[in-house]
Amino acid sequence: MTWALVFFGAAVLVAFTPGANNLLGLHHGMTQGVWKGLAGLLGRLAAFMMLIAAVAAGLGQLLAASEGALTVIKWAGVAYLVWVGGRLLWSTFRGGRTALVTGPQNTESVPALRIARKEFVVAITNPKAILIFTAFVPQFIDAAHGSFPVQIAILGAVYLLAEFVAGATYIGAGALVKSLRLSRRATRNVDRGTGVVLLGMAGALAASSS
Repeated sequence: MTWALVFFGAAVLVAFTPGANNLLGLHHGMTQGVWKGLAGLLGRLAAFMMLIAAVAAGLGQLLAASEGALTVIKWAGVAYLVWVGGRLLWSTFRGGRTALVTGPQNTESVPALRIARKEFVVAITNPKAILIFTAFVPQFIDAAHGSFPVQIAILGAVYLLAEFVAGATYIGAGALVKSLRLSRRATRNVDRGTGVVLLGMAGALAASSS
């Protein structure tokens, strides 16, 4: 039990680190509210479940050791972040409705499935997420606690819980901002800031050596 609690504490710190998925969770909480934000979070968790299963099956180590595979994944992630961030930024210059507006009569509703798909793609194409399950999680593997696949499954479930707590917190913060009913100009500026940060993350990922 102590083993799992120690890992949970470390996992929470990692999960709360600002990143593309947490930023999207914050954005979805502001634009679509809590429930659709949670739908996006489920998409993220589904991607992480696939990565955990790959590590448990032994595929994760092969993927992490393959420079070519990680490069393909990295550039796919860069391209998707540029697309998401650029689309969001462009929406603030089109005139008419902005992507982030606070009144329910002005909010453009986005299907929950589309939100979930967006977070899934961002998570599954993030090489940093792969490294979490191939480098960070295995550090807590101990032969005294059973077989490798079983421990990966347990630690993976604990990490998913930590990710859910962090993601729900970001979504809740976004929903709180939404409830403040910011002006159109303020919400447009928030949208622009979100788009710029996503593009910056794409640039940082492109410049990284991993």
